[in-house]
Amino acid sequence: MCYLYFCIVLTALPAPMFPRNSVSIWGILKKCIGLELSKITMPIAFNEPLSFLQRISEYMEHTYLLNKACTLPDSIQRMQAVAAFAVSAVASQWDRTGKPFNPLLGETYELTREDQGYRLVSEQVSHHPPVSAFHAESLAGDFVFHGSIYPKLKFWGKSVEAEPKGTITMELLKFNEAYTWSNPFCCVHNIILGSLWIEQYGTVEIINHSTGDKCVLNFKPCGMFGKELHRVEGYIQDKSKRKHCVIYGKWTECMWSVDPQTFENHRKNEKKGESRKKENDDSDDMPESQDTVSVIPGSTLLWRIASRPTHSTTMYNFTSFAMSLNEMEPGMEATLPPTDGRLRPDIRAMENGLMDEASREKERLEQKQRESRKERAKSQEEWSTRWFQQGNNPFTGSPDWLYTGGYFNRNYATLPNIY
Repeated sequence: MCYLYFCIVLTALPAPMFPRNSVSIWGILKKCIGLELSKITMPIAFNEPLSFLQRISEYMEHTYLLNKACTLPDSIQRMQAVAAFAVSAVASQWDRTGKPFNPLLGETYELTREDQGYRLVSEQVSHHPPVSAFHAESLAGDFVFHGSIYPKLKFWGKSVEAEPKGTITMELLKFNEAYTWSNPFCCVHNIILGSLWIEQYGTVEIINHSTGDKCVLNFKPCGMFGKELHRVEGYIQDKSKRKHCVIYGKWTECMWSVDPQTFENHRKNEKKGESRKKENDDSDDMPESQDTVSVIPGSTLLWRIASRPTHSTTMYNFTSFAMSLNEMEPGMEATLPPTDGRLRPDIRAMENGLMDEASREKERLEQKQRESRKERAKSQEEWSTRWFQQGNNPFTGSPDWLYTGGYFNRNYATLPNIY
């Protein structure tokens, strides 16, 4: 069987990002307050040169946490590693205010990393509503990571909110354990005026369906004075609801674990202070209080974010991992299916700084997709997914898209021409 060996490390893209301040978004969004945005066409300047399928694959940036979980003998320790992985999965969104390209129906993306011991395949299984399904597996047979995601985007006047939809499942095969959770809410502030900034908020519950252990993580909203900006705090309990540890930190920085009693004593003794927030009627200013995490003595580090490349701010705030996702290495094109996102001409043009060409290609692809949909409607033909089928999550019973296998057999002869 052939694998793609994918380990390139990048510190820059072929061209810097296009300045967004030259494009007005208000004319598009002013009639969309409170509405779902999946059917709204946005100027390409507000995109980033990756598709949503590629954005999903960024979950795998910190796969070492899963490999670590597979070596831990205690279920509470394994839950700590899985919880750290769940937080790290949203860390790449820090300052990522660009919108990923909507995948075309039938679009796929593959990421195989022999150096980190996994391979992933994803497919756009539905267009309206947009649903992306993914399946990743350890090459050593240690874990399987899968899910289907269909975020709901809404515009609220000054901000765009992404409501998480879909179930994420992690199976640690050695221990016959399955963990499920959903992502927190994500909000991009100051869409119309001011500096863009991101916050994640909401409660994330990670459940070990084999042991009954549960991790409850509270992604805190920034609040009036910004004291809680980016902070995450929670606990792990067993099936008898006994708390074993408290987890705390920032999803933009690091996560720590500490004994519950130590945490409570620290919270009682810590000094409270708040930074004043400027009043501004026209923008939701990013809070000035952005203190680093105060580490409680006796804490254990679970995860820490890696530094971004020096030129990241002019490269869509990508991590090195994100910068590598659209790379086409020698021999890769002959191995990939024709539906892989690396072959999309609009994303490739944008990555190369050719904005007019990217916009024309994006419009062409969208029109081609509309025409294909009309042709299927005329012939009463139903779209057939290739690598995933609709079903129920085996652990939660909720609707899900499940991998049917066969992708890595490299038989792509009957795939549609979507580009």
